[in-house]
Amino acid sequence: MSVETEALLNIHRTSGRLEAGMAELLKPFDLSSAQYNVLRILRGAHPGGLACREIGDRMVTRDPDITRLLDRLEKRDLIGRFRESKDRRVITVRITAAGLEALKKLNGAVGRFTHNHFGKLGTERLRALIEALELVRAAS
Repeated sequence: MSVETEALLNIHRTSGRLEAGMAELLKPFDLSSAQYNVLRILRGAHPGGLACREIGDRMVTRDPDITRLLDRLEKRDLIGRFRESKDRRVITVRITAAGLEALKKLNGAVGRFTHNHFGKLGTERLRALIEALELVRAAS
């Protein structure tokens, strides 16, 4: 096996374990990783919001059915969709107060999760890891 293949397999294994850990962390909040990602994206765009397409472009992993994902979050009042008065064709998605509160409740647990998994690497190794992963993505 080449070192490149070994690196690829290690990235997949690590990603799978981190994803499973995040799923367990989010389970009591009845959120999927994709829903959590949408809420974080919208918190970053708060208070202005984003169009559906912009949310999809910023997702960590692409979700082919962003509309249904947003429907589920809207039913729980974690987001709202608003038709723009300037151009009625444009719908802006914004995080609600309930969505912001849900993220606030998750902050500590997510912070502990990331620290437990990455804190032991130290700043220098983490920066090198980030740089290496960015180079891999740039080749795609």
